[in-house]
Amino acid sequence: MLNPASVQLVFADLQDSIVEASATNPASSIRRSVKVLNGLVAALDLPFTVSAAPRPGGPGTIEEVPEGEPYVRTGPSCWDDTAWRAAVLSMSRPTLVICGVTTEMVVLRTALDALEGGMAVQVLVDACGGITRRTEEAALRQIEAAGGAVTSVAGFATDMVRDFTTPTGRQVIAALHQLI
Repeated sequence: MLNPASVQLVFADLQDSIVEASATNPASSIRRSVKVLNGLVAALDLPFTVSAAPRPGGPGTIEEVPEGEPYVRTGPSCWDDTAWRAAVLSMSRPTLVICGVTTEMVVLRTALDALEGGMAVQVLVDACGGITRRTEEAALRQIEAAGGAVTSVAGFATDMVRDFTTPTGRQVIAALHQLI
């Protein structure tokens, strides 16, 4: 069972123009999954970071991402951004849960770098989008081979909350019902 006190989320490149380009997961599905994650952030008091690729007109994250000032990075890995990495490490939560677009770039590079940096990593496939099915699957296999876990928003949530009769459990199951 995953302890919520050990978890922090990363919302990476969930920007309007980028999410729409996902070829492996429809933008509407990514948005629904991210909305559920936003509910989990609130229900479980999970810290999070928002990372964005530089884009004309600003970062422009999708409305489903929790409100937070995005870290605008210059390369494919959030880990390479010194300010972002310092913020993540300062939380002293050893499990990094990543979602974003594209899986083959920002999710893959951030996951591998975080694993190398000593963090545990989970990638939430239903809150990610890739370039092609084959290349996304290759990236996910690479993350697993390096010691990361690949799961879903529902799998992640139910690993942390096992009793839906508590007040928090009721909030979590209500959020998860939005996936159906």
